[in-house]
Amino acid sequence: MSDVNTEIPTEADQRRFQIFRGAEAPPLMMDEITGRSDISVEGMRKVREAGGLEGGEDVRVLLEIPGFSLTYAWFKSGYPLPRHSHKMDCAYYIVGGSLQLGPDVLGKGDGFFVPGGSPYTYTVGPEGVEVLEFRNDGCHDINVMATNATFWAKAAEALPASRARWPSEPRPSPTLAERAKAPVA
Repeated sequence: MSDVNTEIPTEADQRRFQIFRGAEAPPLMMDEITGRSDISVEGMRKVREAGGLEGGEDVRVLLEIPGFSLTYAWFKSGYPLPRHSHKMDCAYYIVGGSLQLGPDVLGKGDGFFVPGGSPYTYTVGPEGVEVLEFRNDGCHDINVMATNATFWAKAAEALPASRARWPSEPRPSPTLAERAKAPVA
């Protein structure tokens, strides 16, 4: 008799009490990328030719269960986030750093809600930004809506200078290990 359970977990099994650890969180793999216009496809090609975005982000799935997901994202300064939307509602909480959303600058402890299907973008602050993304579904989709050739040209032009800073850019908030070493106030 084997102790190994080979049954596929049911939705009820997946929604049980769980502990998750950030250090063990897998990188985000998009389930679906849609809405790529000729302009955005050409823009993404220019960004890749300018060195791509590798090293400018760290996006990890902390928890994904039926009807809910929690994702951690760290975007470094100068990271060009294109205008996009998601199928489902998303709520964002800023853990560290800052971002500009329209005329509003948001920092640590702030957040925002984006209804499913609503286009948005933000500008990453000079020290980068760390956000927690809460979704009312486990699907990770992105509908790229950046159809402004000027956005893509500026992103490709600024990318080399941004990429030069990224290797030495620290996370805006202390990691859990750093917090454990810090004296209690």
